[in-house]
Amino acid sequence: MSPPAQNPHVLVVDDSALDRKLLAQYLSRDGYTVETAADGLEAWDLLERQSDRFDVVLLDRVMPRLTGLELLTRMKEHPHLRIVPAILQTASATRDEMVEGIRAGAYYYLTKPYDVEMLLSVVATAAADYAHYKHLQQEVRKGLKSLRLLHEAVLVLQTVEQAHDVGAILSSTCPDPYRVVVGLTELLVNAVEHGNLGITYDEKTSLNADGGWNAEVARRMSLPENEVKRVEVRFERTDERISFTIRDEGRGFDWRRYLEVDPQRAFDTHGRGIAMANRLSFSTLEYRGCGNEVVGTISLK
Repeated sequence: MSPPAQNPHVLVVDDSALDRKLLAQYLSRDGYTVETAADGLEAWDLLERQSDRFDVVLLDRVMPRLTGLELLTRMKEHPHLRIVPAILQTASATRDEMVEGIRAGAYYYLTKPYDVEMLLSVVATAAADYAHYKHLQQEVRKGLKSLRLLHEAVLVLQTVEQAHDVGAILSSTCPDPYRVVVGLTELLVNAVEHGNLGITYDEKTSLNADGGWNAEVARRMSLPENEVKRVEVRFERTDERISFTIRDEGRGFDWRRYLEVDPQRAFDTHGRGIAMANRLSFSTLEYRGCGNEVVGTISLK
């Protein structure tokens, strides 16, 4: 997988000079702009001073002064850095360590020694995801501040494009729209692609691998049984909370598998959207029935 066209900026954080050099060579050769830091504290200084500079942070788990997990925790507490993808690299990828890293916010993982193809694939996935998040935030900026006066609404959509538009509009009603837009849009897109169109997780994995994802979405959208399907979004605001209820016309799915990133899927190129919505965008996330209805709530107090 190639990086996005705008030469994403990657920060490599590792206390091994050899690993920093190798990673910088691999990534620079593939079109990335690379900076390095010798430990977590040096990296934090760079990130804190220029929070909009980097598109991906590739960090070692074990480092002096400030470990990878400690740096990750600081990033997730920062209003601008919490969405920047962090790829956690480790020489020991035990399940317990991966669970610990995922809970800290590492949705992307690499193991040492490096498989160069896997390295480039994971970094490209993280960079593409972040480019997508930034695009969503730009769409939010176009929203009207007066939407924050909205108290109740029902919107109906059908396509992925409409899901992005509705996500940007409804996020503008929230106190922290840039945080909400990522998770809300993921839920809306999932309702279209996996709900109404019935594309499974494994099918998306294969389609991403062979470049056929967009064509398959368009093909299924044109099928007679799908042309009439819609996604309904109900927005409600009270003094205590904002809630989004999203319902599709699909058969549902085993949503419990996706509320957190499963270590078995940590190396996949997709499948992090619901986990990010759960951890990043909403105070609570509740699936109902067979999984074709989900309620995301934001506490206002």
